[in-house]
Amino acid sequence: MANGAGASRGADIAVVGGCGHVGLPLGLAFARAGKTVVAVDIDEAKVRQTNQAVMPFRDQGADELLPKVLADGTFRCTTDRSPLSEADVIVSIIGTPVDEHLNPQVHVMQQLVAELRPHLRAGQMLVLRSTVYPGTTQRVEALLRRYGLDVDLAYCPERVAQGAALAEIASLPQIVAGCTERAQQRAEELFGLLTGEVVPMRPLAAELTKLFTNAWRYVQFAAANQFFMIANDYGIDFYEIHAAMTQNYPRTQGFPRAGFAAGPCLFKDTMQLSAFHENSFFLGHAAMLINEGLPNYVVQQVARHVGLAGRTAGILGMTFKADSDDPRESLAFKLAKILRTECREVLCSDPYLQADWLVGPAELVERADVIFVGAPHRAYRGLDFGGKPVVDIWNSMPERMAVL
Repeated sequence: MANGAGASRGADIAVVGGCGHVGLPLGLAFARAGKTVVAVDIDEAKVRQTNQAVMPFRDQGADELLPKVLADGTFRCTTDRSPLSEADVIVSIIGTPVDEHLNPQVHVMQQLVAELRPHLRAGQMLVLRSTVYPGTTQRVEALLRRYGLDVDLAYCPERVAQGAALAEIASLPQIVAGCTERAQQRAEELFGLLTGEVVPMRPLAAELTKLFTNAWRYVQFAAANQFFMIANDYGIDFYEIHAAMTQNYPRTQGFPRAGFAAGPCLFKDTMQLSAFHENSFFLGHAAMLINEGLPNYVVQQVARHVGLAGRTAGILGMTFKADSDDPRESLAFKLAKILRTECREVLCSDPYLQADWLVGPAELVERADVIFVGAPHRAYRGLDFGGKPVVDIWNSMPERMAVL
């Protein structure tokens, strides 16, 4: 029997991948707006946990909303795919990943359509929500027509920040790109329930908008990280310069701090954009070299100035950004891998993760000779480091080494 009580009941909206970081907040937002929603997911543990009114990850406001929409019957989760046939709208959270050679795996969307085909019926609307390789929406539409399916198709990309998805779905403009006038109208009405501002676009333009957004952020972080390395190489505190550049100066207010630019989207989407432009997105490749090379730069600088051979290194924070419980593509793991080639032992700690290889922050500080901040969680700000070297490229700790 599939997980999810009352799996035979119909719903206005079915979300494929509905218990993940993108799908679950979106489903909750539609339920909050008065739609009946079923989240369809293959992860039985997440489905069970969510149906018990426990969020499987941190997201602002979701802990309070989830039990309410479960109780009033507007939201539920299941591993059963039969609700897909009954829903008026199917939202797919499946996107285009890249392989080990940084090439987009476009066949994933073909597999998605093939898997959805038995559940699709005339009059439904299919919405692609996750990041896709440019041209994917039009290819999916062609597949639907080839199968003889009269289904409206739209691409409506998510653009939310991890951990604040539920809040930002309501506060940010929603990009809506239908393949036909009817699909456009239906998608605008649907996402107009979530926000007061809908931005109509053509599918290819919407796909590029999402990739440009993430590539732009990735390049911005790379610029800050390159400046950090330049300043550090000349014995200057980058954050002294950062403060001078941004103090009451409007043209640099968006200048980010240095740090590990990681997570499941920025690097991947920058590489997708490069592949789409015949691998001639040189700025994106330069950003990759800088951001992906930062952990090695930091380790080599510490090895040169402090010494790491025969010592114990500690990493505080293993998720990909501050106060998040998401470790996907975190560069803290790359940092740990490099440190293991230089040190006698590497200890890791994170208050948002549970694993046998993690130690508590107090134990880490006590045992480590050199401490690295992998993710600048606020929980670490009260730690007493006892005068030990703290390598904090994020500038989150007052005890940090100003220059490596």
